[in-house]
Amino acid sequence: MKIITVVGARPQIIKAAAISRAIENNFPQVEEIILHTGQHYDQNMSEVFFEELNIPKPTINLNVGSSSHGKQTAKMIEQIEDVLVQHKPNAIVVYGDTNSTLASAVAASKIHVPIVHIEAGLRSFNKKMPEEINRIMCDHASTLLFSPTQTGYQNLINEGFSKTISNKATADCPNIYHCGDVMYDNSIHFSKLSEQKSSILSDLGIENNPFVLATVHRNDNTDDPQKLNEIFSSFLKLTEENNIQLILPLHPRTMKMKETLLNETVKEQLSNSSLIKIIPPASFLDIISLEKNASLIITDSGGVQKEAYFFKKPCIILRPQTEWVEIVEAKSAVIADTNQEKILNAVNNYLHNENLAFPPVFGDGKAAEFILNEMVNQFS
Repeated sequence: MKIITVVGARPQIIKAAAISRAIENNFPQVEEIILHTGQHYDQNMSEVFFEELNIPKPTINLNVGSSSHGKQTAKMIEQIEDVLVQHKPNAIVVYGDTNSTLASAVAASKIHVPIVHIEAGLRSFNKKMPEEINRIMCDHASTLLFSPTQTGYQNLINEGFSKTISNKATADCPNIYHCGDVMYDNSIHFSKLSEQKSSILSDLGIENNPFVLATVHRNDNTDDPQKLNEIFSSFLKLTEENNIQLILPLHPRTMKMKETLLNETVKEQLSNSSLIKIIPPASFLDIISLEKNASLIITDSGGVQKEAYFFKKPCIILRPQTEWVEIVEAKSAVIADTNQEKILNAVNNYLHNENLAFPPVFGDGKAAEFILNEMVNQFS
């Protein structure tokens, strides 16, 4: 059985590690071709992850680079179609909700290559987010849909998908599954590796000090001057009020927008702050080490929200909604958007609250094996 796995952004590269690892360990009958679209073109955001995580390097790299949504997606559709025609896979495997995901779904569906969507059924119910459109359209073109949570599975049922499992699923009669989260698989696997390989805590001089980890990368936040200033003002206030360090690995694009959009007062305060450390994008193992040791995590990343939960850390979400409603329902995360008052209130609550609950909502750490078993049964 031959599959083509499509990745294009850092989170997808990491998610793919779980499937690739399971193939190597337990599914020798599966041939995997990894196609990297090049959607995230910065070397630190992609190539280093393959080496660090011991994931097979991509067989194919499209190098599409950054562009507008339409131009980038169109380039990928054209080139992915060529790859599918050449290699004739039994299925194409896509992850999440990026432009690479959408382009793969469009290209594959037009030439009748079955689509396997991992992280199916997630919904923010905000169609202003490009990711929401991508995930909905991909779900409705897929043959096998694997949801990491019961909520995602129920979302699919609400949209008309059947619970009935067929031995020969098709795009017209797809199968949907609640399988657990491949990222939980990864968190178990890579947690120990981070302890062996990551030196970021000592490099930053924070081994024995409490700190907050923050990440900001979503266009809704980085491209809006008011929101970006509100976020960074919140970071300045929370560090001063609590006398706690904040570590901020910054995406290259966010770094550029910070220089362009922040007002001069906030810029000056940032440059004078001894409590905020802005660092380049960290490797996945370094991020895990930071997540495991942080007192609190503040993020607009869906992946980091989950990882906070995996490592039992409270999380403040810099978005108006989240697809991971379970972590909010457990009260281990709170949606603050970019509202400074909500952010600061949540910080004060979480830094002084040790009685948080983290019920097991993301599976048993064997999602990749479940997914591959179903794929082999369907496509072999």
